[in-house]
Amino acid sequence: MKTIAELEDYMSTPSEALIKDIQQLDGDIMILGVSGKMGPTLAKLAKRAVDQSGLPKKVIGVARFSDDSLIEELEVSGIETIKADLLKEEDLQNLPNVKNIILMAGTKFGTVGNEHRTWAMNAYLPGRIAEKFKDSRIVAFSTGNVYPLTSVLSNGCTEDVSPNPVGEYAQSCLGRERVLTYFSHKYKTPVVLFRLNYAIDLRYGVLLEIAKSVFQGNPIDLTMGNVNVIWQGDANEYAIRSLLHTNYPPQIINVTGPETLSVRWLAYEFGKRMKKDPLFVNSESPTALLNNASHAHKLFGYPKVTVQQMMDMISEWVISDGQTINKPTHFQEREGAF
Repeated sequence: MKTIAELEDYMSTPSEALIKDIQQLDGDIMILGVSGKMGPTLAKLAKRAVDQSGLPKKVIGVARFSDDSLIEELEVSGIETIKADLLKEEDLQNLPNVKNIILMAGTKFGTVGNEHRTWAMNAYLPGRIAEKFKDSRIVAFSTGNVYPLTSVLSNGCTEDVSPNPVGEYAQSCLGRERVLTYFSHKYKTPVVLFRLNYAIDLRYGVLLEIAKSVFQGNPIDLTMGNVNVIWQGDANEYAIRSLLHTNYPPQIINVTGPETLSVRWLAYEFGKRMKKDPLFVNSESPTALLNNASHAHKLFGYPKVTVQQMMDMISEWVISDGQTINKPTHFQEREGAF
């Protein structure tokens, strides 16, 4: 894989399972917050699945679109776009009433010093959206950050583990879930709370950050010594297919890969591929932020792209100086300060 176009084509190719699920789904699909890291490829994946299903569904992407070139890119792919600031009530109320909503709008980075906006985006706005789309299905992106740090020997937090978020970002995400749950009870709105960590593609993510550190000879902090990851294309497919699993009260679905991965092991694996010796600082803590997604794997099957495949592709991308997105995950953060 050499170009962004090849990468996005690969991530937006639908599986037969996704196409079959789209055929069972009534109504159009609208993605709120489509302009983030995952949104454009999710929209393209949904549109290609719709086209191959043979059904006349619309896929609509909504965002502020600070970059107008993304509007053109999505519309060339057959996705309708609406430019809107969802925090403006008029913009929100002018959106069409669509049966299927994927809520991706939210804030993570820059929370420190701007906590009020983080809470507005992550907790207040979902309530307004839930009022507007009370007759829709809603798949709402959340995060595994709502869980407490857990023993690396525990196999991660399942959906029945009580949230105990650290820091205002994670607290605001639990706020999002609680507010959506309130409106789900009030209106009997079917909802999925989609607790994701960490999505990966070649341009950003935990694996890219580790690979770049190895390649550039920068030390890797081992304090958060274990992580979960999932290929972005697989996470996007799970999100679309989750529309058939919305429920009242909301269903929680953890989303990540099946492995608990050692950061040290990942660094050594990248080192083999790049012929570099990784450098480390600190040592592994006995706890980490870990997500058990075995329920999602039962619903949707295992991710199609394996960790070894991701490492192969990312190694080639880093060595060839492929384009990256400067949005670090801060996966090492243990105090919730984003």
